[in-house]
Amino acid sequence: MNTDFTLDHSYKSFPLTAAPCLASELPAKGWNLLANDLPFPLAVIRRSALEHNLAWMQAYAQRKGVALAPHGKTSMSPELFRRQLAAGAWGLTFATVYQVAVGVEAGARRIIIANQVVCDADLDGLSMLLARQTDLRVWFLVDSLAQLALLEDWASRRSATLPFDVLLEMGIAGQRTGCRTLEQALRLAQALAASPVVRFGGIECYEGVVTRCDSEHDAREVTALLRRVIEVVRVCDQQKLFAGEEVLVSAGGSAVFDLVLPLLRLQGLSRPVQGVLRSGCYITHDHGNYARFLLQLEKREGLTGSLRAALEVWAMVQSVPEPGLALLTCGRRDISYDIELPIPQHYAARGERQARAVPADWKIGALNDQHAYLRFDPAGLVPAVGDRVGLGISHPCTTFDKWRWLPLVEDDYAVTGAVSTRF
Repeated sequence: MNTDFTLDHSYKSFPLTAAPCLASELPAKGWNLLANDLPFPLAVIRRSALEHNLAWMQAYAQRKGVALAPHGKTSMSPELFRRQLAAGAWGLTFATVYQVAVGVEAGARRIIIANQVVCDADLDGLSMLLARQTDLRVWFLVDSLAQLALLEDWASRRSATLPFDVLLEMGIAGQRTGCRTLEQALRLAQALAASPVVRFGGIECYEGVVTRCDSEHDAREVTALLRRVIEVVRVCDQQKLFAGEEVLVSAGGSAVFDLVLPLLRLQGLSRPVQGVLRSGCYITHDHGNYARFLLQLEKREGLTGSLRAALEVWAMVQSVPEPGLALLTCGRRDISYDIELPIPQHYAARGERQARAVPADWKIGALNDQHAYLRFDPAGLVPAVGDRVGLGISHPCTTFDKWRWLPLVEDDYAVTGAVSTRF
């Protein structure tokens, strides 16, 4: 598994005084986050939790009888893509053709673009990737006759002869993309089956737009969506509209992936179903949004433990200007804040090499571009200038995209590797 790349001081939080080095050379440096060997802030991935999550999610998919194609937009890290594929992932999922190219470079040969492709330049690029890599299969989403007409126009202007693999997307009224009704879906499916520029391979949906971390509500709403999708799959099968020897059906974000299993394990068709789960955030999980959703999943599944939070952003206390307020060297440029503010998890006093749990009263109240406002009870433990604070996150996607590299650390925060990102 090739995980090497060169680091230098053009990477945020790589030490300015350090000579450029390969990621594989990091263990020999003996760096430790809590020894202040690297500048703060710094996003890190705990290796033990990462490896646990890779194994747990792959085992879950295998146990449930579905394939796993993790959404690569979460990390956009070639090194993590390779780990996911090596762990047994069926393929990868992406949102754009640019992202597909990164996945192909990392070794993916089955890819779902969980999005519509409509731009000439993207269709040109996808066609080039497929021509260069003859064992590559890429499916993208179609949800309208207008999009199909666009594809046919592109193929005519380019004199293209290689058809694109496509999945029909079912959606939800008032939400994101996708066909809204059975009638609309069938008209499109019949047109896809008749078109020489595409191969109609199956059906896709995304359930995450209706979830709100309430098991009763989520199960009801997701089940309603799945019933509509299953009806479309069955009618398309009855009309013999699908191309190929199996029907590809795909769903599954990172919040309620257990609830889509009835679709992914659908039986009774004229040909086998390949169910593909697309969860992506499991790779590092989080301390907030997905952690809450996972507690609900664990209750539904009777699990006592599952994924572990692996991604943290560490910052230093730079000022304690008044009682009850400390400013940390971390802001919107460094950490997720789109779902909720960062969540303090650990601290290490200045000079200490051991991380401890933060007091329950420590909260992040606001973020600026480069500052986090840590609020605390002045009658309790008071952070001091030079202390380090480890922040948990909600929604890993929007922390990964703020870093070109993330060190891999052991449980004692020794740096033993790194991954890069390609946003």
